[in-house]
Amino acid sequence: MISQPIASEEPIYPDSDGNPMSDNTEQYRWIVIVKENLEIIFAEDPNVFIAGDLSWYPVQGSLERTAPDVMVVFGRPRGRRGSYKQWVEDNIAPQVAFEILSPSNKVRRGIDSLEEKFEFYQEHGIEEYYIYDPDDLILEGWQRQEQKLVKIVRMSGWVSPRLGIRFDWEAGRELVLYRPDGQCFLTSVELAQRMQWAERRAESAERLRLQERQRTESAEQRAESAERLRLQERQRAESAEQRAERLASRLRALGLDIDDV
Repeated sequence: MISQPIASEEPIYPDSDGNPMSDNTEQYRWIVIVKENLEIIFAEDPNVFIAGDLSWYPVQGSLERTAPDVMVVFGRPRGRRGSYKQWVEDNIAPQVAFEILSPSNKVRRGIDSLEEKFEFYQEHGIEEYYIYDPDDLILEGWQRQEQKLVKIVRMSGWVSPRLGIRFDWEAGRELVLYRPDGQCFLTSVELAQRMQWAERRAESAERLRLQERQRTESAEQRAESAERLRLQERQRAESAEQRAERLASRLRALGLDIDDV
């Protein structure tokens, strides 16, 4: 009897990496700022997928994975995912990864250590990798050159080739990021406040337009009224002339000289 080979089963790929998304409010704030502002930048492009703290599995059949604080994938559609399984995504690896540091992940060991993440990103094709420490105000970046991630020597004024964003950086000062249109990255509260301000400006401009329209209409109405008065005066003058002419005709018919009247 010939035994049949046993088909290997596909492993279960957990959606969670077991770690919290953030360890403190400052780390979470920066994760949200980066992720949401990138969403705004690429809102009109349906083939840019952006995620925060999503497990990325690069190889089918392997449970090797990591979860960047923020990752950007060009060439894949937006949408819901429990994890990013690269072989399901036309084998397109994320091109950009951000890590926002906290006291705990700076000393984390094992597969979630910064050293292991760097090796993971280098092996699996990340093109740009950025680390920001909002507590110690440290910023580092790497760009792929051939098969290696090479450290970016100067981050001040650096413009991401993939994202088009600019890093305004000065040691000892909080990072400021700028969109390609020159607007700086804002928090959700700042975005809402700016939207409200823009709405108030639009409402004020609309009120001014309405007032100007009303002034224009009033001026037009006054001009029309003045024209009607001029027309009425002209009509009265013409009527008076016509009456005078009729009277003169009657007098002449009676044999009277109008100059003698």
